Amino acid sequence: MSHPPIPTLCLASASPRRRDLLWQIGVPHTVAAAQVDESLLPGESPQDYVERVALEKAMSIRNAGERLPVLGADTAVVLDDTVYGKPVDRADALAMLSKLSGRTHQVLTAVALATERSVDLCVSASTVRFRDLTLLEREAYWRTGEPRDKAGAYAIQGYGAVFIESLTGSYSGVMGLPLAETARLLRAAGIDCWQGMRA
Repeated sequence: MSHPPIPTLCLASASPRRRDLLWQIGVPHTVAAAQVDESLLPGESPQDYVERVALEKAMSIRNAGERLPVLGADTAVVLDDTVYGKPVDRADALAMLSKLSGRTHQVLTAVALATERSVDLCVSASTVRFRDLTLLEREAYWRTGEPRDKAGAYAIQGYGAVFIESLTGSYSGVMGLPLAETARLLRAAGIDCWQGMRA
């Protein structure tokens, strides 16, 4: 009888996408969703914003007594230096998708790893190009339910994939956890990927 792998990491996020991505690279983990204020501060740049929120997520769980290394992440869609987070309602989502339609935007994902020895941080930047979207498409997409909890009101790994003409950068970063950068942080902290894999 096989036993479940022993967690070597705590994920400071309730995102099922980030969980799936960690399992994809073989990192057993627990989850403790961080509750932090994700409001943009006055004059804060998009990169400073995602870095701050990722760090606050990781440190809030670490400071609450978590003994495992804690991974925090935050993703923002950026167009014309404006940060687009999760839509507040239908009108907000349709407006976001309208702005992204036919244009190229940036997706920034910051990843912070807090251990007993240090706090390390990295940022992934990807460029995504949307094709032109009709109002009917945007409304139909809203009705799928997918845009409700997604930065920029879309999911690259879901129904929203049909909107994307091109991507330069990290596909997993656009999903919410850039795996190359995350693996590098984990390796530096002595946490292996592919745990429990057999040759």
